[in-house]
Amino acid sequence: MGSGARRALLLLLLLQTVAEPGLPPQSHTLQVILGCEVQEDNSTRGFWKYGYDGQNHLEFCPETLDWRAAEPMAQATKLEWEVNKIRAKQNRAFLERDCPEQLQRLLELGRGVLDRRVPPLVKVTQRVASAVSTLRCQALNFYPQNITMKWLKDGQPLDATDVEPKDVLPNGDGTYQGWAALAVAPGEEQRYTCQVEHPGLDQPLTAAWEAPVSGTLVIGVISGIAVCIILLFTGILFRILRKRRASRGAMGDYVLAECK
Repeated sequence: MGSGARRALLLLLLLQTVAEPGLPPQSHTLQVILGCEVQEDNSTRGFWKYGYDGQNHLEFCPETLDWRAAEPMAQATKLEWEVNKIRAKQNRAFLERDCPEQLQRLLELGRGVLDRRVPPLVKVTQRVASAVSTLRCQALNFYPQNITMKWLKDGQPLDATDVEPKDVLPNGDGTYQGWAALAVAPGEEQRYTCQVEHPGLDQPLTAAWEAPVSGTLVIGVISGIAVCIILLFTGILFRILRKRRASRGAMGDYVLAECK
């Protein structure tokens, strides 16, 4: 869904059915998704679906006022519910009129929050496994949900078949996080950049993986700095000693002159 689309209701039920005599009761899951969404162009769409034990079961069709059975087990319920045409018309009125009106009122109440723009924080990490280097582009703490993340090689977009599909998940504070991964040949990581587009950004943002500074280089830099400091203090000490010796020599000459 786009940033303007909002789900109205999601319901999950756990049912317990009575088994045949002599057998323990069986537990089943009935999922109901009922509501409507408002698209970017302000058009609306209603939905009323049932799932049974994780599988699609029944779906209401407002256009034809009937139910679509997704599996043979749902046929009996479909035929029973389609007998009552008045109830079917009431269902369509709710999906096409009542639900969108209620949803629009809720959207108006939360307009200030829903219209805010929070740009993403983007970074690229790297992981090597089985002689394959995987680059992972992460976009953190952004709002609204819609975001575009794509990989570039030498500044040119890659084919979608070469890139793992991006995944976007909600955070606990109302923002979202997303990532897109790419497998590359080891040693070629610097040829790839991640480009992110989001309503909170004035222009596309690009990020690349930065190789960490090696331990040997760090030790070399620290050692060089230490040597410079030692040489500096040695020079200062040498100058101080020379000045003291010169002062003592001048004082000796002055004493001898007094004695004469």
